[in-house]
Amino acid sequence: MPPGITTLAADAPELSAANTGFMLICSALVMLMTPGLAFFYGGMVRVKSSLNMLMMSFISLGIVTILWVLYGFSLAFGTDSSGLIGWSSDFVGLSGIGLTQLWDGYTIPIYVFAVFQLMFAIITPALISGALADRVKFTAWALFITLWVTVVYFPVAHWVWGAGGWLFEMGVIDFAGGTAVHINAGAAALGVILVIGKRVGFKRDPMRPHSLPLVMLGAGLLWFGWFGFNAGSWLGNDDGVGAVMFVNTQVATAAAMLAWLAYEKLRHGSFTTLGAASGAVAGLVAITPSGGAVSPLGAIAVGAIAGVLCAMAVGLKYKFGYDDSLDVIGVHLVGGVAGSLLVGLFATGGVQSDVAGLFYGGGLEQLGKQAIGVFSVLAYSLVASAVLALLIDKTMGMRVTEDDEVSGIDQVEHAETAYDFSGAGGGSSSRSTAVTAPVQDETAAAAPQNKKVDA
Repeated sequence: MPPGITTLAADAPELSAANTGFMLICSALVMLMTPGLAFFYGGMVRVKSSLNMLMMSFISLGIVTILWVLYGFSLAFGTDSSGLIGWSSDFVGLSGIGLTQLWDGYTIPIYVFAVFQLMFAIITPALISGALADRVKFTAWALFITLWVTVVYFPVAHWVWGAGGWLFEMGVIDFAGGTAVHINAGAAALGVILVIGKRVGFKRDPMRPHSLPLVMLGAGLLWFGWFGFNAGSWLGNDDGVGAVMFVNTQVATAAAMLAWLAYEKLRHGSFTTLGAASGAVAGLVAITPSGGAVSPLGAIAVGAIAGVLCAMAVGLKYKFGYDDSLDVIGVHLVGGVAGSLLVGLFATGGVQSDVAGLFYGGGLEQLGKQAIGVFSVLAYSLVASAVLALLIDKTMGMRVTEDDEVSGIDQVEHAETAYDFSGAGGGSSSRSTAVTAPVQDETAAAAPQNKKVDA
């Protein structure tokens, strides 16, 4: 993503109605990704947790929007301080911005840039929620979002994209959020689950998706919205770079989906819908940092590599014993790391910049920079997120009680259930109750279990 400068240049170009309209559409597409994520995650959990999963994404739309207006935009994109954080009083409350004042060096208003970046800030903590399914108090989650975006997301966004941010100044390439969004969220998920522990029945009870059609709907909405996420991150449509990113987004996603399914067939003997959806998301994640640097052929390689790596990674939770409910670590952390590092191999030097990767004669320099960006964000987010979760857990408690978790977090936290069959007719209340307790396996790594049908 191009950097932002917090002052209005005297020779700023004129406002472009075309680019402004394009960026507003892209902002709306990125906003749609958060409800899409809610469906994607909501279908992957058991019935008794589906509403809570939806709400864990939707609440981010409310909390992060207000924080972004009050101070988040200023922290992320205000005047740099030591490469670590920004601040600009004109951005506080978005109160000191002129109606047609342009983002420096670009042809779109600051308001448009701010709302586009807001949508990134919203979806990033929502991504974390998938790792915490079934067991987190809703009030604790809302507080965690508030603290996390303030302490982690806003500073990291400044490091990666803000003018003067230390990773940006180093030359780390992150076109649309491999480090700031996906590695950030994936590392945070790992930090939190190490604090709150496993679900009741982890490794013992099958925990299958209650609605694979919802998962596929969510994946489709994510894929659709991701074109705005990626192509819009060039902040305009004048030089063809955004068009290349659009193409690479489609190509890498297709390659990753096919690679995941091929791995799944060889490893487990089946092509699953959950594998197709997960593979597509893995490709979207991996091309996010790299798509502005690679060719379409490179995008095929990025997607295929990420599809296989992420398919392999989702099973690590069973080996190492951490309960990543919906594979946020396996898909977003691993996919983000892969996509970010592969810039150092496949960057052509002919798209967003003249920086070339190892396979295009650029040597190892860019790969080294990418590694610094990857592991610095990973380490900071992991530690800071674990500390925040520990503080909340020791004060108000992060988890619901074991009895509440077993009986169903939807009823306990929201006083609702996802499906009401009492008015359908032809069935007794006992039968209606019975259909609300299917179990799931969240990962395509356990594909053979998906063939079983609950009684």
